[in-house]
Amino acid sequence: MTDPTNGRTDGRRSGTPRRRRLARTAIGLTAVLVLSVAGAGAWFYHRLDTNISTFDPGGVATSRPPAPVPVTPGARLPVNVLVLGSDTREGGNDALGGGDIGVGHSDTAILLHVYADHKHAVGVSIPRDTLVTIPSCKLQNGTWTTPRTNQMFNEAFTVGEFPNGNPACTQNTVEALTGLRIDHTIVVDFRGVAAMTEAINGVDICVPNDVNSHDIHLKKGPQKISGQPAVDFLRARYGFGDNSDIGRMKRQQAFLSSMIKKVQGQGFSLPTLLPLADAATRSLTVDEGLGTAMKLVDFAQSLQNIKLADITFVTTPWRFAGDRVALVHPDVDTLWALLRQDRTLDGRPTGQGDPATTPTGPAPSADAVPTGPAATGTAPADGTAPVTSPAGPAAPATAAPVTVTVPIVVVNGTKTAGLAGRAADTLRAKGYQDVTLDATGGGRLTTDITYPAAQRAGVEQLAALFPGARLVAESGADSVVITLGRDYEPAAVSPSGGPSPSSTIPSTIPTGIADNARTADTDPCANLTFG
Repeated sequence: MTDPTNGRTDGRRSGTPRRRRLARTAIGLTAVLVLSVAGAGAWFYHRLDTNISTFDPGGVATSRPPAPVPVTPGARLPVNVLVLGSDTREGGNDALGGGDIGVGHSDTAILLHVYADHKHAVGVSIPRDTLVTIPSCKLQNGTWTTPRTNQMFNEAFTVGEFPNGNPACTQNTVEALTGLRIDHTIVVDFRGVAAMTEAINGVDICVPNDVNSHDIHLKKGPQKISGQPAVDFLRARYGFGDNSDIGRMKRQQAFLSSMIKKVQGQGFSLPTLLPLADAATRSLTVDEGLGTAMKLVDFAQSLQNIKLADITFVTTPWRFAGDRVALVHPDVDTLWALLRQDRTLDGRPTGQGDPATTPTGPAPSADAVPTGPAATGTAPADGTAPVTSPAGPAAPATAAPVTVTVPIVVVNGTKTAGLAGRAADTLRAKGYQDVTLDATGGGRLTTDITYPAAQRAGVEQLAALFPGARLVAESGADSVVITLGRDYEPAAVSPSGGPSPSSTIPSTIPTGIADNARTADTDPCANLTFG
């Protein structure tokens, strides 16, 4: 029997195979398109990842400030990011910065503290000429230096003369200086500044006056800059105010404020951030925690809820010390204490509101007595032969004024992680300001304190914090070195994990902080010079 559909000429059945072929073709093309796009995306991410340079984590000190602890499981934590501007001329940077190829310095250093609520942030500028103690740092041959006192801050970046600098050493220096644990370190060079400003189609800035000096030429007034002019604006010192680094930091803070405003205005979507990431990764050096493009994008997106008015830039309280810069105590100690307790510069909590989000151990008191070269100068050793003696019985730490006038270095001689950091916190809480950490020293049973012979009276008082410690006077020593043994028991801290706010936070903002601060929504033409 014949199929009644056979022989039909209306095409209803005869067109079905064609439609099926077209459908299969369309599906195939769609699949190819999807796979091509996905492949291009994967290629793009791969390109970004291969752009990024990371520095050796083995150069980060083993004895570090403790990490913050969340109030409740899963609660967000504050994040500390060290941003360094490298003036290296390597890798083509000489075309933008001029000068000779050689070891770079970190003439720009900003410690960005993102509060636990991720709705507030503070960027702290550290003057490049600040006199600090550079702790033990790793060299190219794998050995470690000994701590050096009274060094310019930007010299930490040059330790070991790495071609692209030593960001791990600068991170170690900042951790020792502040008592804050650095979560991430980012180094950007001239090419990075030029590329990122071009990627966002320029940054609106204000030049306070015409500049024609040191091959930098800038015109007075508001303008949009990118590429080479952006590099010039950030580099320029001469021709503004007293030609100091202090004035340059003011302009850098205004520039960053404007750049943040521009990125926020464009949005934090992937299509917006990826071109910026592409530009940035070609000239960034970061720690391994930010070592992929998506980690950088994720970090940027975590900041999208911070309003300009809630971003504050501040320069560390400072004063001139000849042609160098000294930190002003106790104002700078209050600044570090505020950040360790995750409080705004006026002492307010930001949502977490609990010192448990901060590292354990006391922070410096606001009325602490300054010590160290920045406060009173360095007392030389008197050449007396070494003398050893056990520490006397414990006495109240407030029995007499603090008299140690040289830097104090704390070494963890045990295998107990974080012990040196807790000892350093205790010292700072008792008024000792110039305290740094050094690399772990091994399996020591008892605590030793070595010191310049001329510092004996002050060291005997300090030793009350380390009952049973052996005191050793060393001729020619320029610092007090406390090597912790297993006999050392850290001072008890409050159940919340930190001191009560009233013990460390003043009722008003110290002048050294207030006079050096600006919010990111400040008029970009305001307060751009010094002197």
